[in-house]
Amino acid sequence: MSDKGSDLASFAYYKYDPSTAANAIFVVLFSITAVGHAFLLAKNRTLYFIPFLVGCLFEAVGYIGRTISAGETPDWTLTPYLIQSLLILLGPSLYAASIYMILGRLTVMLEAEAYSVIRVKWLTKIFVMGDVFSFLAQGAGGGMLAKASTAKDQDLGNNIILVGLGIQIAFFGLFIITTIIFHLRIAAHPTAKSYSVGVPWRQLLWVLYATNTLILIRSVFRMIEYALGWNSMLMKREVYLLVLDGLLMVIVSVAFMWYHPSKFLVGYKQVSPVDLEGTTVEGDYTMTSYSGGGGDGGRGGRGQRSPSTNFKAHDYPRSEADRRDSMMLGQSKRHRQTASDDTSSYTPLRR
Repeated sequence: MSDKGSDLASFAYYKYDPSTAANAIFVVLFSITAVGHAFLLAKNRTLYFIPFLVGCLFEAVGYIGRTISAGETPDWTLTPYLIQSLLILLGPSLYAASIYMILGRLTVMLEAEAYSVIRVKWLTKIFVMGDVFSFLAQGAGGGMLAKASTAKDQDLGNNIILVGLGIQIAFFGLFIITTIIFHLRIAAHPTAKSYSVGVPWRQLLWVLYATNTLILIRSVFRMIEYALGWNSMLMKREVYLLVLDGLLMVIVSVAFMWYHPSKFLVGYKQVSPVDLEGTTVEGDYTMTSYSGGGGDGGRGGRGQRSPSTNFKAHDYPRSEADRRDSMMLGQSKRHRQTASDDTSSYTPLRR
């Protein structure tokens, strides 16, 4: 931190005059997104998005604090400053908590647990735990910094915030890498469920990439801002905070309102044999039929592959040979061979 001794002597709540109009606009924008997410949460019962909704409320109230401070210029009071300082700092951590839960649910829905770098049982827990540590560190540092009365207290609060932001950046980076690896694996070897699930789940992955990148940029900005100290250019110009924090978080809020996970994670608990706690059944089997030529009923030409029903391992005897025998004999409850089937092949679904 540069000029540490002189920072406290020249300390003021703001190094600029906050803009009433600009901050009021962000109050409106975050309030609208909060109402939108509250409606979608209640409608779709996406309880894992409660932290995201709270994050929107944090942002809205934080910018209310900034708007109040703007009206007090230059005689700023402590309470509005504390509100805006803490809530705007902590809001994105709450966004992250909900975002981390999406990948695990998507993995389960697509029956692609084998493609996850981290076991699904631990995937959400690890990232949310990191987010909690980041939240607590930033909150503790922000509270200490806001009430600092000595240069030592100011430096300590500043450093704790930097640790919290560093944790957030590290976990976000790891989450992006985990998502990319999962995406590459399922693109190379799609699961049967990825074809039959009936929702554009790939869009959700791209939304994750975009929003994670925006939050990562914001966190890097805040880390640099605190590292440079109170007399840096970033602290003296409000536009940096409004654009590199406020605007980016508005985009993230709107993105998840438009591409709400409820549109993509449809019935993931019902379609998967693996729950979020990692309880598994034995491997699935996918039956594919090869239609013969001729006949009005055949939609595909000779040798064309068409997807059919998934067979669960627990519907059949435990012996691998017995499973295949029972399938080939057409004894499944879910499928009976018809005259239009020339051959049927049963391929174990990779797990």
